[in-house]
Amino acid sequence: MYRPLPDYLTIEPSFIEGLGLFTTEYIVDGIEIGMTHVYRQRPHKEIELIRTPLGGFINHSDDPNCELIDLVGEKHLKTIRDIRPGEELTLKYKLYNVSSSSI
Repeated sequence: MYRPLPDYLTIEPSFIEGLGLFTTEYIVDGIEIGMTHVYRQRPHKEIELIRTPLGGFINHSDDPNCELIDLVGEKHLKTIRDIRPGEELTLKYKLYNVSSSSI
């Protein structure tokens, strides 16, 4: 059965941007957490990438604790180091460029 978020993740205010994903339990390196994006082919249109709730709340970091892995028709979130309870899950955005604008 599909669940938007694993039981050990919660959405909370982030010091990085808006809301973020935080863990309530210790997560070890190398754990596949869940589906962040799914590809959908619509008739007569290009393939589109649809973000799941898990993918919608993860923030960018230049020093991430997670990465995206490609599975058939989906992208999943995987830890790349141990993550402590209360820590925000982050990844280095690669689906599009992150840029800072000067005002």
